[in-house]
Amino acid sequence: MAAPSFVTGAAGFIGSNLVDRLLALGQPVVGYDNFSTGQERFLEGALRHPGFRLVRGDVLDLDAVRCAMLGCETVYHLAANADVRFGADHPRRDLDQNAVATWNVLEAMRLNGIGRIAFASTGSIYGEAHVIPTPEDCPFPVQTSLYGASKLAAEGLIAAYCETFAIRAWIFRFVSILGARYSHGHVFDFYRQLLEHPDYLRVLGDGHQRKSYLHVEDCLDAIFRAMESGAEKVTVLNLGTDEYCAVNDSIGWICGRLGVAPRIEYTGGDRGWIGDNPFIFLDCAKVRSLGWAPRYGIRESVIQTVEYLMGNRWLLESRE
Repeated sequence: MAAPSFVTGAAGFIGSNLVDRLLALGQPVVGYDNFSTGQERFLEGALRHPGFRLVRGDVLDLDAVRCAMLGCETVYHLAANADVRFGADHPRRDLDQNAVATWNVLEAMRLNGIGRIAFASTGSIYGEAHVIPTPEDCPFPVQTSLYGASKLAAEGLIAAYCETFAIRAWIFRFVSILGARYSHGHVFDFYRQLLEHPDYLRVLGDGHQRKSYLHVEDCLDAIFRAMESGAEKVTVLNLGTDEYCAVNDSIGWICGRLGVAPRIEYTGGDRGWIGDNPFIFLDCAKVRSLGWAPRYGIRESVIQTVEYLMGNRWLLESRE
């Protein structure tokens, strides 16, 4: 049997989808999660699979990570604090859960002689980019969020470990991801509001913020395609679609699917919170050159996400 893959954040939105995909491909998996935000129900199928082993642990515990990772071949590091909005309320959280945790993962890899890592970074590392669509080699950005800064620090640690210890890395800078098991973000927030009061919706900012989104299945397709291609020591790829939408567009699709017409109250300004980038649109030509293309458009992804939440009301209660 092949050596297992090691997935941090295995019970999270993207992590659990990745676990299922790896198992479907015949790849054994060790899933690692502390369940601070992950959901055990996301792993119901995996837990019945003979090729899956779940370890409950924290990525801030180096010894626990090292022991759990022993014997694995490839690391998929998805565990993180992914809620950009509250960075100013908890300034150390991004440092610990994104940068320090990534060092722990890398050190555990070094100690166990593991030479491959795929890392979930973010388009937020570009801050408020001056080049739109934003390519991977745009001028070094000024950081505008603690989340983006901590992810960029993690990227730097990964690159340094690759150079020093002969590790090979794939760094994926995601736009926001949508689809089954989506558990935080604007679609989640709007859906929960509209369940509570379908005649009224509070929107952060002015509704004109422009964002790009990617379906989780397209995200995983891109990750696997990239890891099958190329020979760079560190491969950095943007992952997104060749389109974007305004928040107001998304509101229209959500309300249309729910059959509601709420009164909308905007908090004002061109952004929803400190560090919110009013325009995110990544140049994804590099990953497309590998033969990958998304199957889902943004509108379809938003509607599918709403439908998933409609069929999984338990998730709203678990996130309160």
